[in-house]
Amino acid sequence: MSSHTATNGVIKPEEPKLNRADEVEDLLNAVKSLILPLIRDADNAASSRANGYIATDTQGTPGRNVLVNSHKPEDLVKKLGISMPDDGVGKEGLLDIIQTILRYSVNTWDQGFMDKLYSSINPVGVISDLVLTVLNTNVHVFKTSPALTIIEKTTARKLANLFGFTGPRAGGVTCPGGSASNLTSLVIARNTLFPETKTAGNAPFRFALFTSEHGHYSVEKAAAVCGIGSDSVVKVSVDAAGQIIPSALRAAILRAKEDGRTPLYINATAGTTVWGSYDPFAAIAAIRDEFGLWLHIDGSWGGPAIFSSTRRHKLQGAGQANSLTVNPHKMLNVPVPCSFLLTSDVNVFQRANTLRAGYLFHEKGGEDEIWDLADLTLQCGRRGESLNLALAWIYYGSKGFEQRVDHAFATAAYLATLIQEAGDFVLLSSNPPPCLQVCFYYAPGGVLPDDKEENTRRTKETVGKLVQRGFMVDYAPGEKGSFFRVVVNCQTLRSTVEGLVKALREVGKEVVPS
Repeated sequence: MSSHTATNGVIKPEEPKLNRADEVEDLLNAVKSLILPLIRDADNAASSRANGYIATDTQGTPGRNVLVNSHKPEDLVKKLGISMPDDGVGKEGLLDIIQTILRYSVNTWDQGFMDKLYSSINPVGVISDLVLTVLNTNVHVFKTSPALTIIEKTTARKLANLFGFTGPRAGGVTCPGGSASNLTSLVIARNTLFPETKTAGNAPFRFALFTSEHGHYSVEKAAAVCGIGSDSVVKVSVDAAGQIIPSALRAAILRAKEDGRTPLYINATAGTTVWGSYDPFAAIAAIRDEFGLWLHIDGSWGGPAIFSSTRRHKLQGAGQANSLTVNPHKMLNVPVPCSFLLTSDVNVFQRANTLRAGYLFHEKGGEDEIWDLADLTLQCGRRGESLNLALAWIYYGSKGFEQRVDHAFATAAYLATLIQEAGDFVLLSSNPPPCLQVCFYYAPGGVLPDDKEENTRRTKETVGKLVQRGFMVDYAPGEKGSFFRVVVNCQTLRSTVEGLVKALREVGKEVVPS
């Protein structure tokens, strides 16, 4: 049969038949055979984590470290051998590189991954992210993403209500991570309280922003991006629990006014990065009211405690904030990135951020229901990340989230108790800890040296050696040198933290010989 067709005397090449569904099915089946073993290996390694070491065979050879196959960057460049070819490598070449990527990546499904404020996704997250990838649409205007727009508005409103934002236009939008949500909140604060800055810029104002000594560095980055300058961020003293001292905040605002600066924005934190502390939101809101500032709560990490009836007291007063960030991709194990910026009135977001582009936004803005969600944000291109929370919420339900959050908090408290009772550590966190991270020093016999450098050496060397046993934890600087910061998650087993303490004691003997 001819590959060309004649039309009105013009010969046109015959178009190829589309077979994309078959091609996707073939690739999905092939990749599934690589992905499922990665997850299954992590599940099977859980018993090894409980022992505190990687089991050996009958010849004494250690088994494979499922958590990570560690290499220096320059060595990994050679092992990966990534290149962008002129001629495609096809299915087999694609599978080879995927298998290599999996082999040399950190397996966050492994119980031993307790290093960061996130871990593996929950199983439904694999499905929700796949759906988003298949749809591959942009949630900037309703026309291109009708279902995902409604999903985002519905999910954000329900989430906002949990925090106490109950106005008729309560809700929010998703942003590409907590730092982006915090940045967006600062832009909204400035453009709302000082609307002339939206068009004329910051001059003649010398703004002052206030955050905790333990606040996230994204506040300073946001100040730099907005042209306000990172030096405008005032670090407010915290108490022994790591919480902002309200009287210190009030004094800092008064000093800024005396210096001729314009107080603009308070960033309070629900779950600080190192200690997991929750600031006193109601007391801070009273100071906000006194001076007319914008109060934002960075609940990127600790916000999901709102799902627990026994932990949501930590967020008392959160509904008095002007805006709040929460990242379900952390505590709730949905795919990264999934960050919501919430408020009591989304029209405030729209007024602060709108720039009416007639070629994109065809519906009028103002006080009407807002369906073109990009008009509320700093973005144009927006992935429908709210689906990742929505489907997990539908799958597990609020009660399921509560059970998972409660389990995680109970596991963190159990780890703190193990550390406290072991005798070879100095627990820095309270017991129970305020959130899901446990901070401590290794101190044989419970005696901690006065030498900061020695304590830092012990911590850093122990962290490195723990990887060989299938555990990845982090550390942070402290007054007496760097200390361990271990983060549990909703999927961490009690047996895993028992194994971690065993591993810490064994490795500690290598790092600090008796």
